[in-house]
Amino acid sequence: MRRMIILCFFISNFVYSQDIKIPAYYIIDNSLSENLNKIIIDLGLNKDFDAGDDGLEQISLAVIDLTKDKPHLGGVNFDNFIYPASVYKMYVAAEVLHQISKGELCLTSSYVVKFPNDVDKSKGIANDPRPLLQAGDTVTVNYLLDLMITRSDNSAANCLIDIAKRENINTLMHSYNWYGSEVTRKFLSRKYEDPGYEKIRGTETCALHAADFLYRIYTNQLVNPWVSMQMKSLLARQLDKSKLPSGLPPNTMFYHKTGWFSYWTHDVGIVDDGEVRYVIACFLPLKEELALTKFKDLSKRIYELINKRNK
Repeated sequence: MRRMIILCFFISNFVYSQDIKIPAYYIIDNSLSENLNKIIIDLGLNKDFDAGDDGLEQISLAVIDLTKDKPHLGGVNFDNFIYPASVYKMYVAAEVLHQISKGELCLTSSYVVKFPNDVDKSKGIANDPRPLLQAGDTVTVNYLLDLMITRSDNSAANCLIDIAKRENINTLMHSYNWYGSEVTRKFLSRKYEDPGYEKIRGTETCALHAADFLYRIYTNQLVNPWVSMQMKSLLARQLDKSKLPSGLPPNTMFYHKTGWFSYWTHDVGIVDDGEVRYVIACFLPLKEELALTKFKDLSKRIYELINKRNK
């Protein structure tokens, strides 16, 4: 758990806040952070939350204002590493697409689902007509990617982690200095983990890394333009609209990935209505039934803040 330090200093090509690297292409915007902190206080989110066996946890929030000539970065505890739930599926997707762009895989490549990857017993999105994946099913990589991102399917994620391989995913993460956000686990019980992964630490990420990942998608700099645009297309088809989208004005495009499990409810994405544009990454250590109204209010107020800042 880390608290964000507003005062930062330049070293080489990066700004350092504690032991996390902030790329120098961001303008650290103290005013933005102060206003975000006021919103967090007003919503009662500026506290330690009980995360069960994981102890006390805090919000991790980053916002990148994209409406100015250079990206302005602000946040609250944006360097706090936290369990990301299904948000880290977007990191898996990036490496799969990376391998496709190199010709090592194809979107049309076939894959046979195997036990124990077929973990889902119910759909996260009840009205999605696609059936649950079962051991023995033959599907394409493209189908798995869409299922993993749009419906947040855990079985599809397990299959794609096997396809991409964790060491390759993490090499990609390290190439952008997202150390600490490595993909360590599949979405299944530890007793079914691959050899060498049974006792590995759980996957974590922070709002800064998730926001920087999304900024690279927005600017077509995540691996290459093809990978970036494929990621944007996948995120645009997200079916879960219950979190940050609930507080956005109608007709606002939100390219995003959600996640929830037990004590965690998260949403990260790119907001664009043609005039107001920003990246937001919010990791909230709060059960979903308690978090949804907070997300709606938070999203509405941050949209209004960015809109007001740029008039």
